[in-house]
Amino acid sequence: MSSSITPRAVSPSRRLALQAAIATLFVVSARPARAQAERSDAAVRSIGTFYDALLATMKDAQRLGFQGRYDKLAPVIRATFDLPAMTRIAVGPEWSTIPPDMQSQLIENFTQMTIATYANRFDGYSGERFEVEPASETRSTGRLVRTRIVRSSGEPVTLNYLMRGSGETWKVVDVYLTGTISELAMRRSEFGVILKAGPAALVDSLHQQAEKQRQTSQAKAAAVKR
Repeated sequence: MSSSITPRAVSPSRRLALQAAIATLFVVSARPARAQAERSDAAVRSIGTFYDALLATMKDAQRLGFQGRYDKLAPVIRATFDLPAMTRIAVGPEWSTIPPDMQSQLIENFTQMTIATYANRFDGYSGERFEVEPASETRSTGRLVRTRIVRSSGEPVTLNYLMRGSGETWKVVDVYLTGTISELAMRRSEFGVILKAGPAALVDSLHQQAEKQRQTSQAKAAAVKR
């Protein structure tokens, strides 16, 4: 006597429940591997620490105001970004012709402009989240850390960071907007035009850009209060 087993139909609701359970299992199983990768990848950890500080600042943005955000972000930005190297790259070949004291002013004003830009742009929180790939990619010029800023609408914005360093110390030397557009390449084009009037003109321009970020942020805050 033979016997057969007829597969039992699975209802749509039960199928969805099973799919959800399987998905949860994969997520839970992936977390230790992701956490281990993040712990072992110093470049990824650096960006993760930066994003943690940025998110905390965004959530407390209104209370902090522009200057409070600037002061809170300044240490982590200086620790995450190789701002002297970024200044040199943005200036380009003319860097070697600029006197040392003027180079120092350019680095400091570039740094202030960078911090002011973050303090102005990240001036509130509405459910955004930051996603960082758990492992960086080795490049001939360093490591690339891939990230996304996901807006509350679900729309992602890709930001990738080129980092240089060794061991536990890795710092950003370029940011790729929308994943492929080099921020420093755009800066070099902009700075090249200004440098035709001399390095002092670029020092002044960077200072003005930082002040513009401050004024824009303060104007937005005043408009909200009205």
